[in-house]
Amino acid sequence: MGASLPPKEANLFKLIVKSYETKQYKKGLKAADAILKKFPDHGETLSMKGLTLNCMDRKVEAYELVRCGLKNDLKSHVCWHVYGLLYRSDREYGEAIKCYRNALKIEQNNIEILRDLSLLQAQMRDLAGFVETRRQLLTLKPTVRINWIGFAVAQHLNSNGSNAIEILEAFERTLEDDYPPENERFEHGEMLLYKVDKLGYKEQQVSLLIKLGRVEEAEKIYRDLLSMIPDNYRLADTSFRYTFVLLRYYEGLQKCLGLYSENGEYKSEEVDQLDALYQSLSKQYNWSSAAKRIPLDFLQGERFREAADIYIRPLLTKGVPSLFSDLSPLYDLPGKADILEKLFLELENSIKTTGGFPGSALKEPPSTLMWTLNLLAQHYDRRVQHEFALAKIDEAIEHTPTVIDLYSVKGRILKHAGDLAAAAALADEARSMDLADRFINSECVKRMLQADQVGLAEKTAVLFTKDGDQHNNLHDMQCMWYELASGESYFRQGDLGRALKKFLAVEKHYADMTEDQLDFHSYCLRKMTLRAYVEMLKFQDQLHSHAYFHKAAAGAVRCYIKLYDSPPKSKTEDDDEISRLLPSQKKKLRQKQRKAEARAKKEAEEKNEETSTAGVSKTGKRQHTKPVDLDPHGDKLLQVEDLLAEGTKYLKLLQRNSSKSLETHLLSFEINMRKQKILLAFQAVKQLLKLDADNPDSHRCLTTGTYRADIFISILIHLPHWKAEAGDEFSLPGNTSPLVGNQMGFSLIRWRRLKARSEMIHLRKNIWRRVWAISPLLSPPFIPSTTPSYIEWLNLQAPESVLHILFGSQSSIDVSPMVEFAKGLEASGKQFIRVVRPPNGFDPYEEFSVEWMMEVFEDRIIERKQGILVKKWATQMEILSHESTSVFLSHCSWNLIRFFHRVSRFSAPANDSEKLVWSVIEVERPSLSQLHEKSLIEMNRSFLEKHTDSLMHRAAAAEMMYVLEPEKKLEAIKLIEESINRSISINGALGPVKQWKLKDCIAVHKLLVTVLVDPDAASRWRARCAEYFPFSTYFGGLRSSAISQSACQESLNAPENGGVNSQESKSGDTHSLNGNIEAFKAVTI
Repeated sequence: MGASLPPKEANLFKLIVKSYETKQYKKGLKAADAILKKFPDHGETLSMKGLTLNCMDRKVEAYELVRCGLKNDLKSHVCWHVYGLLYRSDREYGEAIKCYRNALKIEQNNIEILRDLSLLQAQMRDLAGFVETRRQLLTLKPTVRINWIGFAVAQHLNSNGSNAIEILEAFERTLEDDYPPENERFEHGEMLLYKVDKLGYKEQQVSLLIKLGRVEEAEKIYRDLLSMIPDNYRLADTSFRYTFVLLRYYEGLQKCLGLYSENGEYKSEEVDQLDALYQSLSKQYNWSSAAKRIPLDFLQGERFREAADIYIRPLLTKGVPSLFSDLSPLYDLPGKADILEKLFLELENSIKTTGGFPGSALKEPPSTLMWTLNLLAQHYDRRVQHEFALAKIDEAIEHTPTVIDLYSVKGRILKHAGDLAAAAALADEARSMDLADRFINSECVKRMLQADQVGLAEKTAVLFTKDGDQHNNLHDMQCMWYELASGESYFRQGDLGRALKKFLAVEKHYADMTEDQLDFHSYCLRKMTLRAYVEMLKFQDQLHSHAYFHKAAAGAVRCYIKLYDSPPKSKTEDDDEISRLLPSQKKKLRQKQRKAEARAKKEAEEKNEETSTAGVSKTGKRQHTKPVDLDPHGDKLLQVEDLLAEGTKYLKLLQRNSSKSLETHLLSFEINMRKQKILLAFQAVKQLLKLDADNPDSHRCLTTGTYRADIFISILIHLPHWKAEAGDEFSLPGNTSPLVGNQMGFSLIRWRRLKARSEMIHLRKNIWRRVWAISPLLSPPFIPSTTPSYIEWLNLQAPESVLHILFGSQSSIDVSPMVEFAKGLEASGKQFIRVVRPPNGFDPYEEFSVEWMMEVFEDRIIERKQGILVKKWATQMEILSHESTSVFLSHCSWNLIRFFHRVSRFSAPANDSEKLVWSVIEVERPSLSQLHEKSLIEMNRSFLEKHTDSLMHRAAAAEMMYVLEPEKKLEAIKLIEESINRSISINGALGPVKQWKLKDCIAVHKLLVTVLVDPDAASRWRARCAEYFPFSTYFGGLRSSAISQSACQESLNAPENGGVNSQESKSGDTHSLNGNIEAFKAVTI
């Protein structure tokens, strides 16, 4: 470094390096300027100055100086090394590795460059390169411990465990007898634990024995493992889409004994063997709850009831709030929910009458009844019997009104019942009972966000943040559940800017986690925390499979799709709308705008005041202040040039890390259909069918995707008039009016291979009409010297009144459909001009014979002035450009209809373009297994017949019926309205258990409003669901808080109660109607 400089300047260069390492950047710049004053082209000094400026957030200057330095001294390893450090600071690790390798070509054995390269190779998971770099470091410095450890870890990560052991043993042989010294015992102990992890060794051993089929030896080891951890049960972290492979000892033991079933179904003799096994294990490990809980999964009938009774009683006596969470998986198993309900009711009745459990002489403490009622309330909530659930939880609260968990449970019940506002009020009441409990505070915030009370939720959440800028503290703490819930709330309210800001904040947290691991590659090797380091790397490899990341990425994609479908209005459009308002409406709008501006100004002032005081804590000490957020509402995030491209960026992350999620492929279908990438959209459909072919969304995507392919594939192969360019206003030749002004639809002429995509995208975005594709037409058109008779006939017709029919010169139809088509055409009464060709099997150039059509057909249509037949060649371009021509019908779309609907009597493809379409689709069609050689309409009917009892499946079938057959809109609505909320047959329950879910009914209502667009049907559905869900505020149920508020307000406004100005209405007291808490009306912090 600095070797080409005189001694004085060489010392200054060393000062630059030292100043950079000690973060004395101004001092380093001063030394660099002193060198450059004498040697302005010294490359290494320019590079080091650029690196120093980079640390001072002057990146543009930094890159210019480093590139200039590299240009002046291309063979300097310092310049290449600094260039790599610059890229590393910007997280461009691939480019940084290239720079490091170039530096090593010049200085092959440079320790610093090799070390930096190894860190980035570990970061990028270039394990082969990581091993080689670590080998070079060990060869160069074999006396340094970290080089031995780093080489061993590299071999381990590269799946060379035996090599890693040999390296560690070789390192141990280099140690002296009295090693380790007193100050290195921790590091040495970590190395020994890394080398010999007994638990990990046994788990790996038993895994290999199972693969080898040596089950007897594996059984012995599993029993040893159970003696070490007898509660090893459901260890996998369910927050990940792909969990770590963690052994479940009980499950493994069952496999060794041949008593394991993936679907949980066992024969009677297997159940007996399993029961005996777990009874012995329960006696051997009597403190293990897993040995008592697992039999509940496979026992049936009375044996299940007895085991559940034994398991539940001590937990009720002890008062375990999470008991129902433990039992909830049993509700998915047939018949067990009914048995549990009977058991719970018996326990409740016995405690109320005798003070103890059935068959027991011991008296239970008073709290046992309260916890039993709490368990029953959650049971009825799970079974969608919210009236009974609320009655039981109210009884529990009346019994012991000081237990916070009861209010939280009641809030969850009201949330499931659809009364989100009342649930938020109850959560706030529970929070106020213990202001020091952060968990209760967080649950309250979550309920408020679910009720879209974002402002109140934010004020509640910051109660547990640090002094200063509390809102930024929530972001700094990476409080992702809060940001996700806020984003969902903003999305529901249509505030896409703030929603996108919250979702992308979560995505940034995961990006930061990925980058943070860079610091640990050297730290963990130095501190010898090897086991934690390896686990951290495994965790990082699956980081983006976490459920929070999936929700954030999916939310961002949904925001971009919604923005694409409904882009925000421009200022010009807003001004146009304002100009059309009445004067009184304009006045009201201006008043509203002034109030909004005043409110925004006040918020900005409060924000500035908060920022100015944020740097001072309660003790008066100055704290570090962070820059003010210049885009608090996410407006800049909405100003994206290509919304679908941004959405695709996050979609790819989902496809890579959440490929087993239906939502991932649903979003892929939506994005790619909008981008007109049909093959990618069908790849998503294939994945949906593979994951869940019976899912309503899978059916929607399959049907709509196949239906749209009929249009898209045809359009992409046939192009507009050859003179048209992307961006032009398309019009037919010889006609001055634009196509969209004189056509019912849009006909595409002149097939050409190039520019297909750009022109079709232009059409799709700018022509809001139906689109038909027709066969290629020759250009320029042949125009005869005299006016043909059919043109004279067209001149007599009204504008946009004539249907032009032509099936081409290379493809025709058979005689029978030609006659049938003529009958239908005559019966329609529409004016038409039809160019006829000889049918299939005849020379297309011979004279047209009357025997191929009804003999009197032509006479009748001429007499009625309905149409005209052209039996020879016609000037098609002239017909198409005529102002009387309204619609053009040709054979190409018919061939596609023939393919998708299997209409065999239409002709096969004849020209090259049609053969290409046919061959591509014919190859792809068999993979779409849901079609089964049926038309889309038939397939939709089959889907409905298969799932006729399911509300969401009926809704999906109705929606597709409307898409495929728009004229059957009323029939589609009837299909939904005929759905029956059937009761599930149960034994001993207090009331019927309905199948419909609240969220499904809300989705159906939105379908009726937005897709089928029938306000009357939507109103009828709302009234019907209000009866099924009386607590739902969405449907306005009679027992919901929305109705209670309305009734309360009417009561307060009544003259006998003092009207709106009465003292009672000003007091802010809460009211209770129908047992609902009304505290949410005036909740304050």
